[in-house]
Amino acid sequence: MNDALGPRLAAARRRAREHGDFDGFVELVPYARFLGLRVEQSAEGLRMRLPFRAELVGNPALPAIHGGVTAAFMENAALLHLLLQLDQTRIPKSIDFAIDYLRSARTLDCHAACEITRVGGRVAHAQIRCWQDDPARPIALARAHFLLATAE
Repeated sequence: MNDALGPRLAAARRRAREHGDFDGFVELVPYARFLGLRVEQSAEGLRMRLPFRAELVGNPALPAIHGGVTAAFMENAALLHLLLQLDQTRIPKSIDFAIDYLRSARTLDCHAACEITRVGGRVAHAQIRCWQDDPARPIALARAHFLLATAE
């Protein structure tokens, strides 16, 4: 992303934080927009939601949401969570992402909660938990590192 995104990112973050209007914020991350990712405020904090669509199914025999879609949702959830929590002027770049699949993702909405566990001068670490109908029964857990924009 180029530097021209900085002012739009700051304005969208401000609207999200002050008014709970996350749609403009998600629009700034093209793949999150493509997935249809939604950011929601709950009593427990920020939650991400991936509304189910038939084109997300990877195994029609079960049927189950494609594992790549689950991973992409979780990585984008962490990215958006970082952008909302930190005052970055650029989109952080993914360094690595590791996922543990615990069960098949059924044809339901997916939800994700993220926790930023460490923020350094250049790198942030996040943990992501993804579930469908019961937060106590996650379908996947993930860890991610992101390269943060450095001050110039």
